[in-house]
Amino acid sequence: MQDTNRSEAQELMINPARLHAFVCALWEQAGSEPAEARLVADHLVLANLSGHDSHGVGMIPRYLRSLRDGELKLNVHAQVARDAGAVLTIEGGRGFGQVAAQEAMALGIERAQRLGVCAVGLRNAHHIGRIGHWAEQCAAAGLVSFHFVNVAGDPLVAPFGGIDARIGTNPFCAAFPRAGKPPLVLDFATSRIAFGKTRVAYNKGQQVPPDSLIDHAGNPSNDPRVVHEDPRGCLLPFGGHKGYGMAALCEIFAGALSGGFTTHEATLMTNSAIINCMMSVIIDPKAFDAPDAEQEANAFVDWLRTSRLGQDVDEVLVPGEPELVRRAERTARGTPVDAASWAQIVQAARDVGLGDERIAAVTAA
Repeated sequence: MQDTNRSEAQELMINPARLHAFVCALWEQAGSEPAEARLVADHLVLANLSGHDSHGVGMIPRYLRSLRDGELKLNVHAQVARDAGAVLTIEGGRGFGQVAAQEAMALGIERAQRLGVCAVGLRNAHHIGRIGHWAEQCAAAGLVSFHFVNVAGDPLVAPFGGIDARIGTNPFCAAFPRAGKPPLVLDFATSRIAFGKTRVAYNKGQQVPPDSLIDHAGNPSNDPRVVHEDPRGCLLPFGGHKGYGMAALCEIFAGALSGGFTTHEATLMTNSAIINCMMSVIIDPKAFDAPDAEQEANAFVDWLRTSRLGQDVDEVLVPGEPELVRRAERTARGTPVDAASWAQIVQAARDVGLGDERIAAVTAA
């Protein structure tokens, strides 16, 4: 079922600074205040630089559809719905998740630094993007964090043993800061692959890894068209029953505890909105009686690296390192964007009135 018209799609290599300026200009043209446009650009471009193209600038057309549908609200800020000391409930108001999550984490960081721990429930934010971004925000402040996220009302993943979409891709993320070293950052969707990665593969005319998808009849498939064209199948959870169980708890921790909503028949969304809820636990490691915690963590990391290497493996990496490697490479060489995705982004920019001269400047030699 490979589409030869999209196969081997050309990639453009785009200067990250130009790409960032373009994204800022696009969202300002759409109506965002400069600070909002910058936060969105910061997030999307860093996702691309980190190698997570699924959560990068390729999301722009979907965001603009949400804006036209009245689902994404511009220039909305996080609001404290309830302050219970070490527990904060934050209302996102369907504003840009890149704004709501940044502001929610800032509130949680301040509270954790003061009290030692803070649990933050963020609800009803538009797509908050790559969750590692928020864990890195906490780690930059010297704080440990755990994040449970649901994609509310937008089921894309089958439950273990089922063949109907019932769960979102529901990410989990955790980070551990280290003085003078990059933080350890674990960030993954509880589906076998993120839905955005199927979009990238679909645009490139490529297949996805085995055991990632099933078609509408429940048959295994490696073709992303089964989740992008009707009749639609769904993604599978990673790790069988284990990933499914984690996805289910992410749904409940994020959607129910935050006061937002979980996915079920009464909450299904049929439009272009992507609504996230997130439950974050932010901890000051100095609050524990563990003066050697970082030394022990580094000793463990060093121990991991002493393992003999498997075939065609250069080194043992720890969580967060693949992203750092890609950031260095892409910052130096440029950010790759496949031609199909770039065409969609260009059309979205034209739709909001950004001029062709401004668009062409992004990819100029």
